[in-house]
Amino acid sequence: MPIYSMTGFARTQVRVHDQLVYSLSLKSVNHRFLDIQLRLPSGLDALEMDLRRALKENLARGHVELALSVDRSTVQKAGYNRDLVAGYLDAFRTARGDFSLLGEPDLNAILRMPGALQSDGRGNGDEDPAALSESVLQQIGPLLEELKIMRAREGDALKAILQASLDRLAEATEGVAALRPEVEQRYQERLTQRLIAATGNEFNRQRLLEEVAVLVDRSDIAEELARMTTHIAHFRELLSGSGEVGKKLDFLLQEMNREANTLLSKTGGVGGKGTRITELGLAMKAEIEKAREQIQNVE
Repeated sequence: MPIYSMTGFARTQVRVHDQLVYSLSLKSVNHRFLDIQLRLPSGLDALEMDLRRALKENLARGHVELALSVDRSTVQKAGYNRDLVAGYLDAFRTARGDFSLLGEPDLNAILRMPGALQSDGRGNGDEDPAALSESVLQQIGPLLEELKIMRAREGDALKAILQASLDRLAEATEGVAALRPEVEQRYQERLTQRLIAATGNEFNRQRLLEEVAVLVDRSDIAEELARMTTHIAHFRELLSGSGEVGKKLDFLLQEMNREANTLLSKTGGVGGKGTRITELGLAMKAEIEKAREQIQNVE
Protein backbone atom coordinates (compact mmCIF):
# COMPACT_ATOMS: atom_id res chain seq x y z
CA MET A 1 0.00 0.00 0.00
CA PRO A 2 1.61 3.31 -1.08
CA ILE A 3 1.70 6.65 0.65
CA TYR A 4 -0.94 9.05 -0.59
CA SER A 5 -0.86 12.65 -1.62
CA MET A 6 -3.86 14.69 -0.53
CA THR A 7 -4.24 16.10 -4.04
CA GLY A 8 -6.61 14.30 -6.39
CA PHE A 9 -9.65 14.57 -8.64
CA ALA A 10 -12.22 12.14 -9.98
CA ARG A 11 -15.44 12.61 -11.93
CA THR A 12 -18.14 10.50 -13.49
CA GLN A 13 -21.33 11.14 -15.42
CA VAL A 14 -24.19 8.68 -15.09
CA ARG A 15 -27.46 8.19 -16.95
CA VAL A 16 -30.01 6.49 -14.71
CA HIS A 17 -32.73 6.64 -17.36
CA ASP A 18 -33.71 8.96 -20.18
CA GLN A 19 -34.97 11.65 -17.83
CA LEU A 20 -32.26 11.39 -15.13
CA VAL A 21 -28.61 12.19 -15.83
CA TYR A 22 -26.15 13.48 -13.24
CA SER A 23 -22.46 14.26 -12.70
CA LEU A 24 -20.58 13.27 -9.54
CA SER A 25 -17.14 14.73 -8.81
CA LEU A 26 -14.57 14.45 -6.02
CA LYS A 27 -11.75 16.92 -5.44
CA SER A 28 -9.21 16.87 -2.62
CA VAL A 29 -6.36 19.15 -1.54
CA ASN A 30 -4.12 19.26 1.51
CA HIS A 31 -5.51 19.96 4.98
CA ARG A 32 -4.38 19.20 8.53
CA PHE A 33 -7.44 17.03 9.14
CA LEU A 34 -10.27 15.47 7.12
CA ASP A 35 -12.51 18.34 6.05
CA ILE A 36 -15.54 17.27 3.98
CA GLN A 37 -17.77 19.61 2.01
CA LEU A 38 -20.76 18.32 0.04
CA ARG A 39 -22.74 20.14 -2.62
CA LEU A 40 -25.98 18.27 -3.22
CA PRO A 41 -29.42 19.16 -4.54
CA SER A 42 -31.98 19.81 -1.82
CA GLY A 43 -33.99 16.98 -0.34
CA LEU A 44 -31.15 14.42 -0.17
CA ASP A 45 -30.37 14.50 3.56
CA ALA A 46 -30.18 10.72 3.92
CA LEU A 47 -27.83 10.50 0.94
CA GLU A 48 -25.60 13.19 2.47
CA MET A 49 -25.13 11.11 5.63
CA ASP A 50 -24.25 8.00 3.62
CA LEU A 51 -21.75 9.92 1.49
CA ARG A 52 -20.04 11.43 4.52
CA ARG A 53 -19.72 7.97 6.03
CA ALA A 54 -18.18 6.58 2.84
CA LEU A 55 -15.65 9.42 2.62
CA LYS A 56 -14.61 9.07 6.27
CA GLU A 57 -14.11 5.33 5.85
CA ASN A 58 -11.83 5.77 2.83
CA LEU A 59 -9.90 8.99 3.42
CA ALA A 60 -7.78 10.04 6.40
CA ARG A 61 -6.80 13.66 5.69
CA GLY A 62 -7.46 16.41 3.20
CA HIS A 63 -10.01 19.04 2.25
CA VAL A 64 -12.50 17.01 0.19
CA GLU A 65 -15.24 18.49 -1.95
CA LEU A 66 -17.97 16.25 -3.37
CA ALA A 67 -20.39 17.78 -5.87
CA LEU A 68 -23.53 16.18 -7.28
CA SER A 69 -24.97 18.00 -10.28
CA VAL A 70 -28.19 16.80 -11.89
CA ASP A 71 -28.41 17.49 -15.62
CA ARG A 72 -31.43 19.70 -16.10
CA SER A 73 -31.01 19.89 -19.86
CA THR A 74 -32.55 16.47 -20.50
CA VAL A 75 -35.74 16.38 -22.52
CA GLN A 76 -38.75 17.39 -20.50
CA LYS A 77 -42.39 16.96 -21.42
CA ALA A 78 -44.00 20.38 -21.71
CA GLY A 79 -47.52 20.93 -20.40
CA TYR A 80 -49.76 23.42 -18.71
CA ASN A 81 -51.52 23.74 -15.42
CA ARG A 82 -55.06 22.78 -16.40
CA ASP A 83 -56.71 23.91 -13.18
CA LEU A 84 -54.96 27.28 -13.24
CA VAL A 85 -55.82 27.97 -16.89
CA ALA A 86 -59.42 26.87 -16.29
CA GLY A 87 -59.62 29.27 -13.36
CA TYR A 88 -58.38 32.15 -15.51
CA LEU A 89 -60.94 31.32 -18.23
CA ASP A 90 -63.80 31.11 -15.72
CA ALA A 91 -62.75 34.44 -14.24
CA PHE A 92 -62.62 35.97 -17.73
CA ARG A 93 -66.11 34.75 -18.63
CA THR A 94 -67.55 35.86 -15.28
CA ALA A 95 -66.10 39.33 -15.62
CA ARG A 96 -67.32 39.56 -19.21
CA GLY A 97 -70.87 38.69 -18.12
CA ASP A 98 -70.85 40.91 -15.04
CA PHE A 99 -69.91 43.96 -17.04
CA SER A 100 -71.60 43.07 -20.36
CA LEU A 101 -68.29 43.10 -22.25
CA LEU A 102 -67.38 41.63 -25.59
CA GLY A 103 -64.26 39.74 -26.57
CA GLU A 104 -62.59 36.37 -26.22
CA PRO A 105 -59.75 35.33 -23.91
CA ASP A 106 -56.23 35.58 -25.33
CA LEU A 107 -54.58 32.16 -24.92
CA ASN A 108 -51.09 33.59 -25.37
CA ALA A 109 -51.71 36.07 -22.55
CA ILE A 110 -53.09 33.33 -20.30
CA LEU A 111 -50.08 31.01 -20.87
CA ARG A 112 -47.73 33.85 -19.97
CA MET A 113 -49.30 34.09 -16.54
CA PRO A 114 -47.15 32.72 -13.65
CA GLY A 115 -47.55 28.98 -13.26
CA ALA A 116 -49.61 28.45 -16.39
CA LEU A 117 -46.88 26.61 -18.29
CA GLN A 118 -45.01 23.76 -16.62
CA SER A 119 -43.09 20.59 -17.34
CA ASP A 120 -43.86 17.18 -15.94
CA GLY A 121 -40.79 17.61 -13.66
CA ARG A 122 -38.81 14.81 -15.23
CA GLY A 123 -35.21 15.54 -16.09
CA ASN A 124 -34.29 17.33 -12.85
CA GLY A 125 -34.38 14.21 -10.69
CA ASP A 126 -36.61 15.87 -8.08
CA GLU A 127 -39.44 13.45 -8.70
CA ASP A 128 -37.19 10.41 -8.21
CA PRO A 129 -34.84 11.00 -5.26
CA ALA A 130 -34.75 7.30 -4.39
CA ALA A 131 -33.41 6.32 -7.81
CA LEU A 132 -30.89 9.17 -7.70
CA SER A 133 -29.65 8.25 -4.21
CA GLU A 134 -29.36 4.57 -5.06
CA SER A 135 -27.35 5.29 -8.20
CA VAL A 136 -25.01 7.76 -6.44
CA LEU A 137 -24.27 5.25 -3.67
CA GLN A 138 -23.37 2.69 -6.34
CA GLN A 139 -20.99 5.16 -7.96
CA ILE A 140 -19.24 6.55 -4.88
CA GLY A 141 -17.12 3.41 -4.39
CA PRO A 142 -15.59 3.37 -7.89
CA LEU A 143 -15.19 7.17 -7.77
CA LEU A 144 -13.26 6.93 -4.49
CA GLU A 145 -11.01 4.28 -6.00
CA GLU A 146 -10.31 6.56 -8.95
CA LEU A 147 -9.47 9.40 -6.54
CA LYS A 148 -7.19 7.15 -4.49
CA ILE A 149 -5.37 5.99 -7.63
CA MET A 150 -4.59 9.59 -8.51
CA ARG A 151 -3.58 10.37 -4.92
CA ALA A 152 -1.31 7.31 -4.92
CA ARG A 153 0.29 8.43 -8.19
CA GLU A 154 0.89 11.88 -6.72
CA GLY A 155 2.19 10.17 -3.58
CA ASP A 156 4.78 8.25 -5.61
CA ALA A 157 6.03 11.52 -7.07
CA LEU A 158 6.28 13.06 -3.59
CA LYS A 159 8.09 9.98 -2.34
CA ALA A 160 10.73 10.30 -5.06
CA ILE A 161 11.28 13.97 -4.22
CA LEU A 162 11.58 13.21 -0.50
CA GLN A 163 13.98 10.33 -1.10
CA ALA A 164 16.23 12.64 -3.09
CA SER A 165 16.17 15.19 -0.25
CA LEU A 166 17.04 12.45 2.24
CA ASP A 167 19.97 11.36 0.08
CA ARG A 168 21.36 14.90 0.08
CA LEU A 169 20.69 15.25 3.80
CA ALA A 170 22.50 11.98 4.52
CA GLU A 171 25.41 13.06 2.35
CA ALA A 172 25.73 16.33 4.27
CA THR A 173 25.56 14.44 7.57
CA GLU A 174 28.34 12.10 6.48
CA GLY A 175 30.39 15.09 5.36
CA VAL A 176 30.10 16.69 8.80
CA ALA A 177 30.99 13.40 10.49
CA ALA A 178 34.16 13.13 8.39
CA LEU A 179 35.23 16.66 9.39
CA ARG A 180 34.34 16.28 13.06
CA PRO A 181 37.70 14.88 14.42
CA GLU A 182 39.80 17.58 12.79
CA VAL A 183 37.46 20.35 13.87
CA GLU A 184 37.42 19.01 17.44
CA GLN A 185 41.20 18.99 17.53
CA ARG A 186 41.37 22.52 16.16
CA TYR A 187 38.80 23.71 18.67
CA GLN A 188 40.76 22.16 21.55
CA GLU A 189 44.04 23.69 20.41
CA ARG A 190 42.48 27.08 19.88
CA LEU A 191 40.81 27.02 23.28
CA THR A 192 44.03 25.94 25.01
CA GLN A 193 46.00 28.75 23.37
CA ARG A 194 43.44 31.34 24.43
CA LEU A 195 43.37 30.12 28.01
CA ILE A 196 47.15 30.06 28.26
CA ALA A 197 47.32 33.55 26.81
CA ALA A 198 44.76 34.71 29.35
CA THR A 199 46.37 33.12 32.43
CA GLY A 200 50.06 33.60 31.61
CA ASN A 201 52.67 31.27 33.07
CA GLU A 202 51.03 30.86 36.45
CA PHE A 203 48.37 28.18 35.92
CA ASN A 204 47.67 24.57 36.78
CA ARG A 205 48.17 22.83 33.46
CA GLN A 206 46.32 19.68 34.52
CA ARG A 207 43.32 21.70 35.70
CA LEU A 208 43.46 23.73 32.52
CA LEU A 209 43.40 20.61 30.37
CA GLU A 210 40.46 19.27 32.35
CA GLU A 211 38.50 22.49 31.77
CA VAL A 212 39.36 22.37 28.09
CA ALA A 213 38.17 18.78 27.90
CA VAL A 214 34.84 19.73 29.47
CA LEU A 215 34.33 22.61 27.04
CA VAL A 216 35.30 20.46 24.07
CA ASP A 217 32.89 17.76 25.21
CA ARG A 218 30.08 20.30 25.37
CA SER A 219 30.86 21.35 21.83
CA ASP A 220 30.96 17.76 20.55
CA ILE A 221 28.42 17.14 17.75
CA ALA A 222 28.56 13.33 17.82
CA GLU A 223 25.12 13.04 19.43
CA GLU A 224 23.55 15.42 16.93
CA LEU A 225 25.02 13.45 14.03
CA ALA A 226 23.86 10.15 15.53
CA ARG A 227 20.32 11.43 16.05
CA MET A 228 20.24 12.93 12.56
CA THR A 229 21.27 9.59 11.07
CA THR A 230 18.59 7.82 13.13
CA HIS A 231 15.91 10.29 12.02
CA ILE A 232 16.89 9.85 8.36
CA ALA A 233 16.63 6.06 8.68
CA HIS A 234 13.23 6.35 10.40
CA PHE A 235 12.04 8.75 7.69
CA ARG A 236 13.02 6.25 4.99
CA GLU A 237 11.21 3.51 6.87
CA LEU A 238 8.00 5.55 7.00
CA LEU A 239 8.25 6.35 3.30
CA SER A 240 8.56 2.64 2.54
CA GLY A 241 5.46 1.90 4.60
CA SER A 242 1.89 2.96 4.03
CA GLY A 243 -1.07 4.65 5.63
CA GLU A 244 -1.29 8.06 7.27
CA VAL A 245 2.36 9.12 7.65
CA GLY A 246 2.27 12.85 6.91
CA LYS A 247 2.07 13.99 10.54
CA LYS A 248 4.84 11.60 11.59
CA LEU A 249 7.10 12.82 8.81
CA ASP A 250 6.43 16.43 9.78
CA PHE A 251 7.41 15.67 13.38
CA LEU A 252 10.62 13.97 12.25
CA LEU A 253 11.57 16.96 10.14
CA GLN A 254 11.07 19.25 13.12
CA GLU A 255 13.48 17.05 15.09
CA MET A 256 15.99 17.08 12.22
CA ASN A 257 15.82 20.86 12.08
CA ARG A 258 16.51 21.02 15.82
CA GLU A 259 19.61 18.83 15.41
CA ALA A 260 20.87 20.97 12.52
CA ASN A 261 20.43 24.14 14.59
CA THR A 262 22.32 22.64 17.54
CA LEU A 263 25.10 21.45 15.22
CA LEU A 264 25.49 24.95 13.80
CA SER A 265 25.51 26.60 17.21
CA LYS A 266 28.23 24.24 18.47
CA THR A 267 30.54 24.64 15.48
CA GLY A 268 30.15 28.34 14.77
CA GLY A 269 33.31 30.42 14.92
CA VAL A 270 35.78 27.52 14.84
CA GLY A 271 37.22 28.56 11.50
CA GLY A 272 39.12 26.36 9.08
CA LYS A 273 37.18 23.16 8.40
CA GLY A 274 34.53 24.47 10.78
CA THR A 275 33.46 26.81 7.99
CA ARG A 276 32.77 23.80 5.80
CA ILE A 277 30.66 22.26 8.60
CA THR A 278 28.65 25.48 8.69
CA GLU A 279 28.06 25.22 4.95
CA LEU A 280 26.93 21.61 5.32
CA GLY A 281 24.70 22.49 8.27
CA LEU A 282 22.99 25.21 6.27
CA ALA A 283 22.56 22.75 3.40
CA MET A 284 20.88 20.36 5.86
CA LYS A 285 18.44 23.05 6.92
CA ALA A 286 17.66 23.90 3.30
CA GLU A 287 16.87 20.26 2.48
CA ILE A 288 14.77 19.91 5.61
CA GLU A 289 12.75 22.99 4.65
CA LYS A 290 12.21 21.66 1.12
CA ALA A 291 11.05 18.34 2.55
CA ARG A 292 8.66 20.07 4.95
CA GLU A 293 7.04 21.88 2.04
CA GLN A 294 6.50 18.58 0.25
CA ILE A 295 5.13 16.58 3.18
CA GLN A 296 2.40 19.17 3.75
CA ASN A 297 0.61 17.32 0.95
CA VAL A 298 1.23 13.79 2.28
CA GLU A 299 -1.81 12.14 3.86
